[in-house]
Amino acid sequence: MMSGPGNQKALKPRSETGFILVVVLWILAALAALASTYSIYLGNAAFATQINDDRLRIRNAISAGIELSAYQLLAMPEQARPPEGAFTVRLARATIDVSFVSESARVDLNTAPKNMLEGLFAAVGVSPAQAASFADRVIGWRKKADPTGQNGEVEAYKEAGLDYAPRQAPFQNVLELPLVLGLPPYIVERVLPLVTVYSGHPEIDLRVAPPEVLAALPNVTKDQVQKVLAARMRSEGDGGEALLKLLGSAGALASNRPQQAARVHVQIRLDNGRTARAEVVILVLQNEDEPFRVLSWRDDSDGSL
Repeated sequence: MMSGPGNQKALKPRSETGFILVVVLWILAALAALASTYSIYLGNAAFATQINDDRLRIRNAISAGIELSAYQLLAMPEQARPPEGAFTVRLARATIDVSFVSESARVDLNTAPKNMLEGLFAAVGVSPAQAASFADRVIGWRKKADPTGQNGEVEAYKEAGLDYAPRQAPFQNVLELPLVLGLPPYIVERVLPLVTVYSGHPEIDLRVAPPEVLAALPNVTKDQVQKVLAARMRSEGDGGEALLKLLGSAGALASNRPQQAARVHVQIRLDNGRTARAEVVILVLQNEDEPFRVLSWRDDSDGSL
């Protein structure tokens, strides 16, 4: 059957209608894809904003913990300044747990004499001969060259095949300790929590020093260390004078005097469940324009805790 002109005219609107329908469907699909993409963008933007907001709140909370620690230290007369403390505070939808301790609870790598360093290595399980050798290496790292510019320690590093020399200046960071010639990694790992470069004093604070640091005191006995620890547990309130008497002559490098540097540990718990930690060393300044100065700052964001 032949289709006439009348039938062709009847089919034409149907073809156009089908084409328009396909175009509309394509447009709707494109709009749906665009809406989905925009929805994902909004979700990612909201997530990124939340992360940035959390980071800002965490940073502010850490700063608040540090400032409150400095305030507690400065609120007391200098001679009555506590060697340690702890508190918890709520601030801006966050719980802040803070503890602080005198930096003199650690052995200072830059000021400790050789016999103190020997004692420290011996306290973490090193033989006396090795302890003496390791102490020499630590001192060699920080020792300046003689007036003629000679330093035998530099040659020792060359002979060991190392592509670097000892600093020949004070340690800038305790993390330089793994670079010291001859120190095994497992010994460094044991020693790192017990040393500092921020105390600035050869003496340790026997009121808060851990057992290993007390055992590092030259000529101290195990019995004396145990007596000091037991007396600390009894919280004798004479400012540490009784502790010094317990040490006798072994207390030459022990102190009960407040120091300026303190290590502050901060733990943050946001109300949304996120947590963070920070470890900050501050120098408390008496009668200065600024109440304290930050010497070291580590938190979870740099992966070092």
